Amino acid sequence: MGLFLAENIAKHFGGIAALSAARLELAAGEVHALMGENGAGKSTLARICAGSLRPDAGRIELAGQDVILADPLDAQRLGIGIIYQELDLFPHLTVGENLVIGNLNFAEGAFARPKAIAEFCRPLLAQAGLTVDCATWVSSLSIAQQQLLAIARALSMNCRILFMDEPTSALSEDAAERLFEVIALLKARGVAIVYVSHKMDEIFRLSDRVTVLRDGKTIGTRATASTDRAELIRMMVGRDLDSAARSIKPADQAVSLAVENLTTRKLKDVSFELHRGEVLGIAGLVGAGRSELGAALFGIDPVHNGRILLKGQEFRPASPSDAQRRGMGLVPEDRKLQGLMLQMSVKENATLSVLSRVSRWGLLSAGAEKTLFDPAAQRLRLKPASPDLPVGKLSGGNQQKVLLARAIFADPDFLFLDDPARGIDVAAKEDIYRLISELAASGKSILLASSELPELMRCADRILVLREGRVTGMFPASDATQEAIMAAATHSFAEAG
Repeated sequence: MGLFLAENIAKHFGGIAALSAARLELAAGEVHALMGENGAGKSTLARICAGSLRPDAGRIELAGQDVILADPLDAQRLGIGIIYQELDLFPHLTVGENLVIGNLNFAEGAFARPKAIAEFCRPLLAQAGLTVDCATWVSSLSIAQQQLLAIARALSMNCRILFMDEPTSALSEDAAERLFEVIALLKARGVAIVYVSHKMDEIFRLSDRVTVLRDGKTIGTRATASTDRAELIRMMVGRDLDSAARSIKPADQAVSLAVENLTTRKLKDVSFELHRGEVLGIAGLVGAGRSELGAALFGIDPVHNGRILLKGQEFRPASPSDAQRRGMGLVPEDRKLQGLMLQMSVKENATLSVLSRVSRWGLLSAGAEKTLFDPAAQRLRLKPASPDLPVGKLSGGNQQKVLLARAIFADPDFLFLDDPARGIDVAAKEDIYRLISELAASGKSILLASSELPELMRCADRILVLREGRVTGMFPASDATQEAIMAAATHSFAEAG
């Protein structure tokens, strides 16, 4: 008999069916991957199984007994926990307070002593690999650090079933390795782990079985050892996927962007050149300065020293709008906090960068928005149920495509893409990779920051490596290896020479 069974699960949001006849069965001590395209229903199924959503139909069985999960506390009492893809942390509380709030395993109540909180939290933070003080405000943490905090909180609940929804989407290679060690320990203790991910290498490394969802239905379950990448993709998308690598261009074109000894609050003497039509990858561990480089180029972080030359002209952006006027575009790492207006519609979010083209006398034209939006949606394979739907209702992959559409509408000469394929499915990733290649072929100069080395090696012409805000390596992508990039990412400036 299995440890856990959810069958015939159905869930509707308005008139849209997120799940219909979904099924998931778990055994104790297994890592069970849950895969599917964005919008297939993976996160919805995980939330139902963890008590944060009520299903419209279906049943859940735990250790042979039917159970009703009215809320997450019900699930926690039964030993079911979840790490959400969209982190549910309290930014205006401390790290320690986030770990103990609503935690049935923390003995003290509302008037908990700081010392008791610290004693409870320290071993959990160490196990998750998060090296911050318990009194640190969560709002000051990076996305990757918040992800580690969410992992620590899940560990604190002593679950026998743990759902992990894209747990490595914001983690560097070293932090992900720490998580994999934690997963191995939990598995050895008999914990069943549901691992929701789009990363095939992780799926084949970690999981014992894989269940695939498509359009809200369970397509099938396979033993990981008896399947392969091609079969899983066919199950997910219903077709074979074209994943041809980008052809590498010779690096003999004109320099379009030159950065000389750039220094900000995070960056130290960063220098590089970017050619017209080139994709320059930016690699580095968490905190290396990848996102901060984009913030400096886009006028978000002030430049303390050094020079930026755009097409040979001095460039010192005073603000993001100034950078945009000079031909710079940015797709930020955190699409929800930094990029999208979640209550506004899909087409409104996409056309924010070009309001002058879709309005007259200060009034928006719905017809002009539609005329501009529809071809871009087709080009990006953006598939909202309606362009008037709030963008917060879309899957992660479609939300990312809305941000890319906004950047394309602004028609920048230089585009900084900060982890553009983070947390999205394989088909949506291929669409974004194809778009990057098309933009470079049209003469755009692209800086691609990514936490995934295979992504950089596939999409980039050259790869720049940062560590602690300094450049520690530059590699032609055709000659680069993951080992060489990681060596540069972990060596100091002096060691790298």
